[in-house]
Formats: sequence, C-alpha cells, structure tokens
Amino acid sequence: MTERLYLRDADLRNFTAAVVSHDGDRIELDRTAFYATSGGQPHDTGHLTWNQGAAAVLDVRTVEGRVLHKLAGPLPEIGSTVTGEVDDQRRRHMMRTHTAMHILCGIMWRDEKRVVTGGNMNALSGRMDFEVDQLPEGFAQHIETLCNQEIAADRPIEVSFLSRDNAVLDRDLIRTKVSLVPESVTEIRVVDIVGLDRQADGGTHVSSTGQVGRIEITKTESKGKGFKRVRFVLHDH
Repeated sequence: MTERLYLRDADLRNFTAAVVSHDGDRIELDRTAFYATSGGQPHDTGHLTWNQGAAAVLDVRTVEGRVLHKLAGPLPEIGSTVTGEVDDQRRRHMMRTHTAMHILCGIMWRDEKRVVTGGNMNALSGRMDFEVDQLPEGFAQHIETLCNQEIAADRPIEVSFLSRDNAVLDRDLIRTKVSLVPESVTEIRVVDIVGLDRQADGGTHVSSTGQVGRIEITKTESKGKGFKRVRFVLHDH
C-alpha cells in the first residue's frame, strides 16, 4: 500500500519513491506526496523525473486501494527510483480552500448543529451542502462575516491520529451526514482548527486560518426540502 506522505506533512513538495507497478498510462509508487482525489478535494499535479526520462503527473486516484498516478509521456520502469515534485501553487490553493470549508463547517456546527450532506471544491472555490430547512434573511452576509472573523483570529491547525476504536466513540469527529471513512481504515486522521472545529479528515490544510485569505459567500440555494447549498470563493486579501 502506498505511503501517503501528505497525511503527515502537507507542506512536502519533493520526494523520492520506487515504482511498484504499471496500469496502462498510470503508475503505482511505494510512497507519494501527490494528493489522490477524495473527500471532495481534487488531486495534485506536478512532475516525476528519473534517470532516463520525465513526465507530467496529470491525475492521481485511488483504485481498489492502489494510488495510481496518470502520466503524460513515458513510464519509468518497475523497480526504478523516481523523484516527484508537486505543483506548489495548486497545492496551496487546495489547502486554503479545504481549510475554508472546515471553517464554514465548524461555524455551522458550532452555531446551528448542522451536519454536512455534501461538498466539493476547486482551487480557491467550493460549495457545501447542509441539512437545514430554511436559511434566515441575511444569512450569506452573516456567515461570511463569521468566517472572516475566524480567519482574522489566525487559529492554529493541528493534525493528529487516533485509533478507529477511539475515534468512533466521538460522534463530533464525523461531521458528514454519512461517514466517509472506509471500514478498512484503522487509524483516523483528525484535523483540529483549535477552538473552532475538530473532525476526521484526510485532506490537506494550511497551518493556521490566517493563511486562508478572505472568504466571499457568492450564493446560497435550495437543493431540495431540508437541504441548502452554500457557495464561496477565496481572495488573497
């Protein structure tokens, strides 16, 4: 099973690894810093280089437990050593956006005890769906103000790991309507925006809320009875 280096160090951009297998135009490595699409967060991009070649990494996905990197160009031989470089700008944008989603989620849980029913993100934009019947007048401006207050507070963000047995005892760690943590996962990664939000999560995050930028709530909409969607974008300032 591929060691996912980003789970413990989201700032890691360069690494070396061994090629484990091929699958068409995709390769499996024994370790990787490239984020594989999951939990609403898109994959990283970047490059792999080796003695006889180089190729861009176009896509990274988990298929039947294997982390597969889709390459544009030649494939390194099985058993060879490669050097990976993650695109820093794309990763930083994803980290900022994912943390913004946790800020929004944390406020909705803290103030309304509302769980997330869905979500998705791209670089510097995202949306989250909540189980709520009606959003009050002025909700968008109010929630935007609260989010930006949490960013201004520059809360530290900590990552820790719990055994699954201990984690499942804490219902507050799972903020989605349906738990997205596979049964095969024995160690739960916990992301804690200290003083605001603490939940099980496998994504990449900045190290403090002050690095997120400024949140703008661009739209709220109904997605059916009892479900509301909140869309946002991020600005540098």
